[in-house]
Amino acid sequence: MLTRNSSDVIVVGAGAVGAACAYYAVGAGLRVTVIDRGAVAGGTTGAGEGNLLVSDKEPGPELELALLSARLWTELAGLLPPRIEYELKGGLVVASDEAGMAALRQFAARQRKAGVTAEEISGGGLHDLEPHLAPGLTGGFHYPTDAQVMPALAAAHLLRAGGDRVGLRLGEEVTGLLVGDGGEVRGVRTPKGELHAPYVVNAAGTWGGDFARLAGVDLPVRPRRGFVLVTEPLPRVVRHKVYAADYVADVASGSAALQTSAVVEGTPAGPVLIGASRERVGFDRTLSVEALRRLAAGATALFPVLAEVRAMRTYTGFRPYLPDHLPAIGPDPRVAGLLHACGHEGAGIGLAPATGLIVAKCLADGEPPLDISPFRPERFTPAAPSPLADA
Repeated sequence: MLTRNSSDVIVVGAGAVGAACAYYAVGAGLRVTVIDRGAVAGGTTGAGEGNLLVSDKEPGPELELALLSARLWTELAGLLPPRIEYELKGGLVVASDEAGMAALRQFAARQRKAGVTAEEISGGGLHDLEPHLAPGLTGGFHYPTDAQVMPALAAAHLLRAGGDRVGLRLGEEVTGLLVGDGGEVRGVRTPKGELHAPYVVNAAGTWGGDFARLAGVDLPVRPRRGFVLVTEPLPRVVRHKVYAADYVADVASGSAALQTSAVVEGTPAGPVLIGASRERVGFDRTLSVEALRRLAAGATALFPVLAEVRAMRTYTGFRPYLPDHLPAIGPDPRVAGLLHACGHEGAGIGLAPATGLIVAKCLADGEPPLDISPFRPERFTPAAPSPLADA
């Protein structure tokens, strides 16, 4: 049983990634305190669509993380309540011309070598998968393992699954890190007092860089704003996650300017979700009419039937962006006892289980399930010059 002020590990952040860290840490036999200045899924998780994607990832470390997470989400779907709305809906990436199709074909070929299932679909075959797609598209690729969950419910049920081995502190902001005489982690400080643990996990999402600074280390997490349009409830007009080929390039881009690409998907509850936009404007939540206009135009170009559908609301979120588009996962060698699990940009919900499992393995002195060196938190710190550099 947890005491109020001590545990084996403190997880800062109650979004999908923090919840997954807590879930797998409990599975490793640890007692966990999860603390968040807001509510469960009150940050990026609550503003996400719940996508669990491999279709948008180049071969490399992030794709390896996504493939592991896809397997773990399948396991979790059988363990957590059906209310997380796990749906193995599949993804469909479409091209409007031969040049776009050639680029998709090359991309899919590289992915297949990394273990991804990608099926080429002819222009005529697209309507067998999505009857309401616009006519005249050249073709596309179907990714049957792409899936979706309801992100806030997934985070809540991951936390609930920890039972009395998870202590939850909401509406409580971390204001400082407690350290011992040797600089090692001893816990955190909040306006309500001190919480003690020999390990602290930074799962603070977009605010992960701010938390890292409390520990005296640099982690250049920046917010990348996005909007989602939500339609009125409909019959299942859109069966898959459907997006245009330029979405992959937008995900990989580091541009600060407004970028939009058509991403459309239905939900079990009926509304259609329309994205995606990206821009770096700090934490400015001002509604961008231009972004919404582009989203609506892109969605109706893909699905003309949506032109007669009402948009009921929109919501705004901030993706935690790191310059190399890879998250920071694992122990920070600059501060003993500090671990990071943040910077996943728009893929945090999809990558949460693998991230949580890696963190739990690190906490329990186990072998991580994959090579975590590409996710080193200290990789952005300039290396000290060699003493032989001027010799």
